[in-house]
Amino acid sequence: LIRGGVDIVIGTHRLLSKDVVFKNLGLVVIDEEHRFGVAHKEKLKKLRAEVDILTLTATPIPRTLQMSLLSIRDLSVISTPPIHRQPVKTFVARYDDLVIKEAVSKELRRGGQVFFVHNRVRSIHRMAGLIQKLVPEARIAVAHGQMAGKQLEEIMVSFVTKKINVLVSTTIIESGLDIPSANTIIINRADMLGLAEIYQLRGRVGRSSTQSFAYLLVPSLDSLSKDSKERLRALMDCSDLGGGFKLAMNDLQIRGGGNLLGVSQSGNIAAIGYDLYLDLLQKTVADLKAQATQSEQPGREELDPEVKLQLSAYIPESYIPDISQRYITYRRMAALTNGPPESQVDLQEELVDRYGALPVETLTLFRIIAIKKELASLRIAKLEQGRDSLIFTFQHDTPLAPTLLTGYLLQCAAQKKRIPPKLAPDGRLIVSGNLTSTALVFDTIATTLHELTQLIPPAA
Repeated sequence: LIRGGVDIVIGTHRLLSKDVVFKNLGLVVIDEEHRFGVAHKEKLKKLRAEVDILTLTATPIPRTLQMSLLSIRDLSVISTPPIHRQPVKTFVARYDDLVIKEAVSKELRRGGQVFFVHNRVRSIHRMAGLIQKLVPEARIAVAHGQMAGKQLEEIMVSFVTKKINVLVSTTIIESGLDIPSANTIIINRADMLGLAEIYQLRGRVGRSSTQSFAYLLVPSLDSLSKDSKERLRALMDCSDLGGGFKLAMNDLQIRGGGNLLGVSQSGNIAAIGYDLYLDLLQKTVADLKAQATQSEQPGREELDPEVKLQLSAYIPESYIPDISQRYITYRRMAALTNGPPESQVDLQEELVDRYGALPVETLTLFRIIAIKKELASLRIAKLEQGRDSLIFTFQHDTPLAPTLLTGYLLQCAAQKKRIPPKLAPDGRLIVSGNLTSTALVFDTIATTLHELTQLIPPAA
């Protein structure tokens, strides 16, 4: 490696050892990313300052997924399953000997094989004996990580060649196995395993066109912790093919995204809540990305205009009864300020499709969001509504110079079609008009913003 005589090296964690030195490392491909810790990944990055890293996983860990959502890392999703592949039917059940007997017997009757996952080496042989007693015709073997390598290899070869039709093992079968004839997996104490781990174990079956089954056994459905219930519910909801990304999103919601610059790959969600945590990170990333632009345009910062209109603008509880969905919709509407115009139309159409015709208050809220985008383009920091006037407060870097505004006032006075606008001593523009209805308020705002936009000379 150090002499550069090898182009491609395929290995385990052994490649991270201090005695392994690369001459000119350019690309690192990490398969099954969720099995690597932060220390491993940081070591890979330090091997060479400009190394490119491609990470592959069916269920990205929360921190990796969050970094992708925040645009810190690029993300590509392959969601198209192989031809004729069927989703694994997943069941959550209380541990019962009858459930085990029926599941194993059903698979053996159709000539298939069974994985039984029992992640306790101390009692794994006792569990194998119980299954043998329940299903006497089964050919059973035990596999776990404390076995000698040769013995473990012989057992796995026997299972692949169908000399064994029930394999009782720990989670060592989590990845790397592709046995089309194995189409039933039973996972004991599924509540003790993580989302990604169960998803990977479930992926050991259903590798052909045959319908496969996964049974998640728990001691009692009523005694499960809140997180365990959420994990199992997420697994039931994400049983479709290619559902790993959706499942990882649930994992991120349940456990939190960890520390971007620390060693924790999950957590922190209980401190301030996921939505606020993500919002703070998004703003930080946006600020970092905007540094180059700000250096070219000193003092030019992102503007979020303040709009104070005497109008009802909100999402009624009767329109979206679920508070969490209503909150998510508010967040999506707030993000429209920085998005393309068509994104607002798309969101409106989605809401109409899901909840029915938009209420007047929600339509008003959408119109205010559209107005904020126009205000930001003119660098107008605030729009207020008085009893019979609208007041525009300009940012110091507005393109509407005082000479342009003065000419605008003279032009309006010469037309004599309405009460001419006024310019207050502090630079605020006061536009008087008939503001007795919502339609008249928006008409006056639209007219004023259009006239102000016309004042700006075209760019050279």
